[in-house]
Amino acid sequence: MEMVLHKIEEILVESGRYSSERELIEDALRALIREKPELRVDVATELYKRGEVSLARASEIGGLNIEDFKELLKSRGIKIPVPDITADELDQETKKILEG
Repeated sequence: MEMVLHKIEEILVESGRYSSERELIEDALRALIREKPELRVDVATELYKRGEVSLARASEIGGLNIEDFKELLKSRGIKIPVPDITADELDQETKKILEG
């Protein structure tokens, strides 16, 4: 099977259907994600876990709203870090937002 896949790849690039192996792989991954949307959630979760994307971006990648994504993280045992902020800093930030 590996030989057949390599031949398919070779033919698609040589025929000009794809300009490079990289372009072919990217297109194949997009098709895979469309076919199996649950993989989007897995990728988003892993990107968030690694600290490569924010919570908001991860939820967007996963196709979920932030609250649902938080619940998903919780169900998978992934903690969401809460920044240390004093009450005074919180008051100042709130004031800035309200004056905004």
